[in-house]
Amino acid sequence: MAAIPESTKSSIRLRLLDHVEQRWPQLARTEVTYRGAFAYVVGVLPDGEEIPLCRLRYGGSAHSFGFAIYSAARDRYEEAALLTGYFAGSPQDALDTACTVHLPTEPS
Repeated sequence: MAAIPESTKSSIRLRLLDHVEQRWPQLARTEVTYRGAFAYVVGVLPDGEEIPLCRLRYGGSAHSFGFAIYSAARDRYEEAALLTGYFAGSPQDALDTACTVHLPTEPS
């Protein structure tokens, strides 16, 4: 698998930060780290606590990523379907799915 290009990394960060502001007031922000073809998304709560949310898998498109949700019970990422029913989608779709699972309240 190809590594994520720098332009796509920047796009992911900005898209997620914007989406958090619009849909997920429970989060102060998201942080994204990269390793090879993977982007790891962490939600940061207002008190600074960090919650691993999901992993995106780059497949060559800046618009559609594979999705794995973080399982705290297993301390690993597990391939899963998005709320859309697909196994790949936008970073925003991934964030919505992960936040619906990991955060205690519904989006506004």
